[in-house]
This record gives sequence, structure tokens and C-alpha cells, in this order.
Amino acid sequence: MRIYLTLILFTVFFTACQKPTANSAAGSDAKRYSFKGKVVSVNREKKTAKIDHDAVEGFMDAMTMEFPIHEDWVWDDLAPGSEIRAELVVDNSAKDPYWLEKIGIVASAKPGQAAPPIDERFAQIGKEIPDFQLTNQDGKRISTKDFRGKVLAITFIYAQCPLPDYCIKMSTSFSDAANRIMAEPDVKDKFRLLSISFDPERDTPEKLKSYGLGYLGKDAKPDFSVWQLAVGSDKEVRAVADFFGLRYEVNENDKTQLNHSLRTAVIAPDGKVTKIFPGNEWTPNDLLREMKAAMAGN
Repeated sequence: MRIYLTLILFTVFFTACQKPTANSAAGSDAKRYSFKGKVVSVNREKKTAKIDHDAVEGFMDAMTMEFPIHEDWVWDDLAPGSEIRAELVVDNSAKDPYWLEKIGIVASAKPGQAAPPIDERFAQIGKEIPDFQLTNQDGKRISTKDFRGKVLAITFIYAQCPLPDYCIKMSTSFSDAANRIMAEPDVKDKFRLLSISFDPERDTPEKLKSYGLGYLGKDAKPDFSVWQLAVGSDKEVRAVADFFGLRYEVNENDKTQLNHSLRTAVIAPDGKVTKIFPGNEWTPNDLLREMKAAMAGN
């Protein structure tokens, strides 16, 4: 049965996928499958990527083939060697009978591969971060200048993200790291964590405070001295996200959700970037190790 479905998929691809549409909404009968693989090549003009993917449970075996991708933001980050997770949508009634959406880049290309040209507008190792103004969970205006003299780690989330490997994992890792930092006298006053929401329309300071407390634990005191959560106007949030290379946009098929990449950065006490984690393949141990290295280097 799987071989039969695979042959159908290949047939539909070669007869109907010569010109992918910009946005194909899935019909009510569309099937959705969890998808994981490694990018072999990308075609930005046609908005397709050739991917060496794992077996799609209940649908098809592992193989290498091209897939349409309708989300424009991915083309700034997607590169050969990138490891991704996504949702495979199969809808024979659509112009594109199948495509990938809810893309998450979980690992960047392997070392030694050709690197994309450096754009100095964005965060680079050794580059000093500009000053950004945001509002924290207590409704207080904060600035990146407030963290000078301390090691700062920044990540990006939105409260309604349903994906366990994305915002939920980022917040779990940050809250775990925060609890460990608060328990270590040597770093409690030297390390700071900041989660920035890219959903300013819904993530009010009050909502972020409740969200953060939920991750710190039911018995946690409302102590945000180490870990803060912040949001700002759309313009303010975009400025921070753009600098760190975070991409996000509304999911056209479900406007309550945001499609986004992942970025977590470590900034030394002098305000310079020392580490960028592009995906979710890092742990609280990794984060604390990089933060301690940033402190030792200053």
C-alpha cells in the first residue's frame, strides 16, 4: 500500500508541480503527516527544496525528492545541509497536491559547507548588539543596555505556540537554566536570560508573566530577576528579530499560529555576541557552558 501511495505521489509531483503556487490553502480532506529530513538543494525561484527525508509514518518510505514550500521566510535560512522538521500536507484537490508547511530548521548546515555571504546588518559572532527597547513581564520598559556587565542569553517564543520542539522547548530550557542559575551563587548575579515574544498582538506583559510562572513551576515564587520575558510593538520586535536572523509570519492556513525559525544567542558582558544556536539542538547544559565561556572571556 505504501509503495502504491508513493508512486501516486511521484506521479502527481511530476505532472503538477512545475510551477508551485505562492499559497495553497488545504481543503477539509487534506491529510497531514509529521516530516523530518535534511535539505539537499533549494530552488528559491520555484519555491521547492530537494530533501532526503525519513520515512513518513503511515504514508511513504524514506527517500530523496523535491517538495514545494509556500512559506516565504524560509528562503533566507534554508540551505543545503540544513536539518528540518515540518508538516507534510497532501491534498489532491489543491493546485499543489502536496507541500511542506510549519517549517522548523532544527540544525544548520554542517561545518565545512559553503557559508552564505555575511550580512553585517545581522548578528555575527563578535558583533556588538544595538540597543533595543522592550516591555517586560512586569510592564517595565527595559533595554539591552540594562544587561551590560552581565552575560545575557536571548531566545524567541510566542505563548500560543503548540509545537513541543519549538517555543515549548525553548521556554522549558530557559526556565530550567534559570532555576539552575538562581541556585548557583557564583553566577546568580552575573547571568541573565531574556525570552522575546514575536506575537505582540496577543502576548501582553501580563500574559507573559503568567506564561513564565507556568514554566518555572507551580511552587515557584514570582521571581524574574534572572529570567525575564518581554514584548514590544510590532516595529520594536521586528527590529530585534531581524538583527538576530529570526523569521516569522502568520500561518495562512491557521491565522492563530505563526510559522517561525529558531534563534538563541549568548551575549558577553561587553555586549558582543559570542554564540548563536540556530535551532533547537541545544540543552540547558550547552547554554550554561556557553554563558560561562562568555564570562571567562571578558
